[in-house]
Amino acid sequence: MSHAPQPPGAPVVRREALDKVTGGARYAAEHTPPGCLYAVPVPATVAAGRVVAVRTADALALPGVHTVLTHENAPRLKDPDDPILAVLQDDRVPHRGWHIALVVADSPEAAREGAAALRVEYERAPAYDVTLTDDHPGLYTPEQANGGHPAVRERGDFDAVFAAAPVQIDATYRLGALHNHPMEPHASTAVWADGHLTVHDSSQGSTWVRDSLARTFGLEPSRITVVSEHVGGGFGCKGTPRPQVVLAVMAARHTGRPVKLALPRGQLAAVVGHRPPTVQRVRIGADLDGIIGALAHEVVTQTSTVTEFVEQAAVPARTMYISPHSRTTHRVAALDVPSPSWMRAPGEASGMYALESAMDELACALGVDPVELRLRNEPASEPDSGRPFSSRGLAACLREGAERFGWYDRDPAPAAREEGRWLLGTGVASATYPVIVARSTASAHAAPDGGYLVAVNATDIGTGARTVLAQIAASALGAPVESVRIAIGDSDLPTAPVAGGSSGTASWGWAVHKAATALAARLEARTGPLPAEGLTVTADTEQETSGESPYARHAFGAHFAEVAVDTVTGEVRVRRLLGVYAAGRILNSRTARSQFIGGMVMGLGMALTEGSTMDPAFGDFTQSDLASYHVPVSADVPDIQAHWIDEDDPHLNPMGSKGIGEIGIVGTAAAIGNAVRHATAARLRALPLTPDKLLPYLL
Repeated sequence: MSHAPQPPGAPVVRREALDKVTGGARYAAEHTPPGCLYAVPVPATVAAGRVVAVRTADALALPGVHTVLTHENAPRLKDPDDPILAVLQDDRVPHRGWHIALVVADSPEAAREGAAALRVEYERAPAYDVTLTDDHPGLYTPEQANGGHPAVRERGDFDAVFAAAPVQIDATYRLGALHNHPMEPHASTAVWADGHLTVHDSSQGSTWVRDSLARTFGLEPSRITVVSEHVGGGFGCKGTPRPQVVLAVMAARHTGRPVKLALPRGQLAAVVGHRPPTVQRVRIGADLDGIIGALAHEVVTQTSTVTEFVEQAAVPARTMYISPHSRTTHRVAALDVPSPSWMRAPGEASGMYALESAMDELACALGVDPVELRLRNEPASEPDSGRPFSSRGLAACLREGAERFGWYDRDPAPAAREEGRWLLGTGVASATYPVIVARSTASAHAAPDGGYLVAVNATDIGTGARTVLAQIAASALGAPVESVRIAIGDSDLPTAPVAGGSSGTASWGWAVHKAATALAARLEARTGPLPAEGLTVTADTEQETSGESPYARHAFGAHFAEVAVDTVTGEVRVRRLLGVYAAGRILNSRTARSQFIGGMVMGLGMALTEGSTMDPAFGDFTQSDLASYHVPVSADVPDIQAHWIDEDDPHLNPMGSKGIGEIGIVGTAAAIGNAVRHATAARLRALPLTPDKLLPYLL
């Protein structure tokens, strides 16, 4: 029976759903070639210094242990594009947890036993520094923050206008380090065969991994295939190649046998990136009606001595509100800590927590409703660039969210609602995330039997990319979605960018749409049957994505939260979360809702439970597993809803879509923090809002 084409936005069930729940989906560590060996990396146990000696005799004497790689015998690397990949190349220890050896054995158990048997001698650095402060003597101003954003932007005369403003907010917000902790830890299985390297890698972009390995090992990219068919979450920490893939390839080359390496969860905190801590000072000068005249967002953060990564937390303030006089800056200190990197909505998540908390403080100071305050400060164009917005649905999100949430029924007075021992409160925050599109290629093939095959090296990290890409192709072909097969997750497929920055669907989908549209035109022009080999069309979006858009393109959203605070224990319970989004055309309502809700749950963790503490004495993160790093569970989110407005934006891509994977987290933490303030009258400016921080204000 044939199926009719489905309209855009149809809630098509994810294609790999059955494979995921029955075990048919194979992840990087579930590929075991014949003769496979297992590797376990050994982390440094000093905060800074160098390795004097690695005593391997005891480990090599154990049954099943094949070899131990150290900086003295490991294969030499050429020129890694990322310094964190230069593992086992010298004796330096830049931070605790840096890999200083690799044990390779017949089984995971033997490899772990061998790793425990190593005896490592160090020369400790006479001093090390792992603590970020807002007046750290090593702070400097970088040229750029993450994403290529200028570290400093100034408009007008902030100092004079702020000093003259009748209403002033000057507050500092602190956010500790956060870790991604995907369900599937980082893993790689490497095989050399007939001069060709094949790697199954848990990555958000196998093209990037292939090209990075080619540079690191001095190979032609054509001699490498990287497969990332199924990935169990990434949230940014799998967005670039990580040390485990280099170590696995090293070991496979050294031993001449396939090697599998799955990082223990306890090692992730030190070697796969994290959201760095930030100290953020926000100053807002407004008139008595709440119209902002001056806005400053000044960020202090940290990076490592290995590589520079600067969290772009002040960048959202360049987009959000009227601010004719503005200062947004980033300063950073290079400490003896693990290298920070991307974590879901880098910059936006941490920066919007501070900005939206400050907006709530301004609303309280003025006695103005927080939703109304935001509406009063809607800019006509993007404040920083002056470009018109391609679309800006923030006001519509705020209004619809307020209606759905019952916002205007609340008593605005703080600490006014009680239920026994519980204080109740509500809060709101805005969200934004930029529209990012990168060059992609794709192919579309028509078979004589009426089926289609679309190939693009996209990566599905749990978002439903396979399904949405099939919908895009089917729509362009005018065919039932069931007739379209999708091939993704293999670097031998047409080149595509990483699954990150909420750019995946827009980038891959544009190339898929272009290839499928061209194929449909070719098919329509034909008069005879297809040849036995079918018909294939390829597409490249280099021309469409190379220039800068004349429009400021962003997704927007509004978050509403209701919390209950236990006056005896200090515990915060979120009773309701609502998100309303303006994200262009929604291509699959089922997978979109899942993405929005997933981001909101992660934002709840950011607000209440998640935090990584740096031990100043030992120089490592004390929360290194899911028993100590507390991610929210279903019981923490009793009522969570995601909705969106219909947004027709012709300045994006052929699908009219914006990214949705990250905006759900952006405003959630601020909405919850603002709700806690409304419930208790206590303004806490450091996350997470754990009971020990709240209790002094409740006694």
